[in-house]
Amino acid sequence: MDKFDANVSSKEGFGSVEKVVLLTFLSAVILMAILGNLLVMVAVCWDRQLRKIKTNYFIVSLAFADLLVSVLVMPFGAIELVQDIWIYGEMVCLVRTSLDVLLTTASIFHLCCISLDRYYAICCQPLVYRNKMTPLRIALMLGGCWVIPTFISFLPIMQGWNNIGIIDLIEKRKFNQNSNSTYCVFMVNKPYAITCSVVAFYIPFLLMVLAYYRIYVTAKEHAHQIQMLQRAGASSESRPQSADQHSTHRMRTETKAAKTLCIIMGCFCLCWAPFFVTNIVDPFIDYSVPGQVWTAFLWLGYINSGLNPFLYAFLNKSFRRAFLIILCCDDERYRRPSILGQTVPCSTTTINGSTHVLSSGTETDRKKLWNKEEKIDQTIQMPKRKKKKKASLSYEGLILLGRKSCFREVK
Repeated sequence: MDKFDANVSSKEGFGSVEKVVLLTFLSAVILMAILGNLLVMVAVCWDRQLRKIKTNYFIVSLAFADLLVSVLVMPFGAIELVQDIWIYGEMVCLVRTSLDVLLTTASIFHLCCISLDRYYAICCQPLVYRNKMTPLRIALMLGGCWVIPTFISFLPIMQGWNNIGIIDLIEKRKFNQNSNSTYCVFMVNKPYAITCSVVAFYIPFLLMVLAYYRIYVTAKEHAHQIQMLQRAGASSESRPQSADQHSTHRMRTETKAAKTLCIIMGCFCLCWAPFFVTNIVDPFIDYSVPGQVWTAFLWLGYINSGLNPFLYAFLNKSFRRAFLIILCCDDERYRRPSILGQTVPCSTTTINGSTHVLSSGTETDRKKLWNKEEKIDQTIQMPKRKKKKKASLSYEGLILLGRKSCFREVK
């Protein structure tokens, strides 16, 4: 997360062509992060279906943190890197560095909360998840994502705890005698390097690995259950298939969501792991890591701030639909079907093993659909053999549940 904008005095200035290429690349990264994260925030705030998913509150907060990184941190680093000089003074350097540590630490905390949220929903309490994840608990988790990083960013950096014992070395690297330039140098002593890295990266990383491991195990169990349901359906043609299809769809949805979040976490680790490994190693090798290496690892981490929106667009169908609607100026082709009009989302109901969409149509069409359901209800309620009673009641309950879902969706 954060830190060493140690563009130390050993680096050489860039030529004109190199500056143009570097500035173009850095500008593209910054623009990608700004537009991408804005798109995520607008999509969740605009789309009612996305707002219903509690995990998306963490995603919006994560996008906001990445947006602040791209607006408040990246531009200063790009200007210093291209111009080979820091012209904003020491106080701005401290504030910018503190924001760097704060916002990038908040990003990984959000990813950690997302993984724990998915673990709790899929592995622990999937049936009572909505009741357990109350707005108060979500607010407390989001507050922790923003408050805890301040204790390893603004507090120690403004107090100078990170440079105790290495002040002389920092002063040497702040000034380049060859080019007569000053730099915004952020170096840390051994205690701060270990504490910051453990709190900001290694502990959340361990929690995410454990959470996704449990999700992976659960996904394998779900895959086994899907196979068992398919075999049972093949051996008994008279058995109602709607319950099996409902369970199969839910299991596949959860598994796909877990894979998506694993890819997001993998990209994060790929971007930030080199920086944090170097962050701990450098103080123990007398700060001999070249400034160019620090700069490369730091910007590799910054790139992660622009990756998440693209991961959502390619891997999440709901986000992809919302992105298309926003970018295509609310094109009706990408909207969900509706029963009250083309602007009202609709849902589906499963009848006798087949899925029917309650789309916008005439009153006669809707009455035909309801009449079909009434006939099925009458058939289900007819007396049957004793051994079939349990299955018929279960299927009848599923039909009623589908109706309630339709009304809830329209509301």
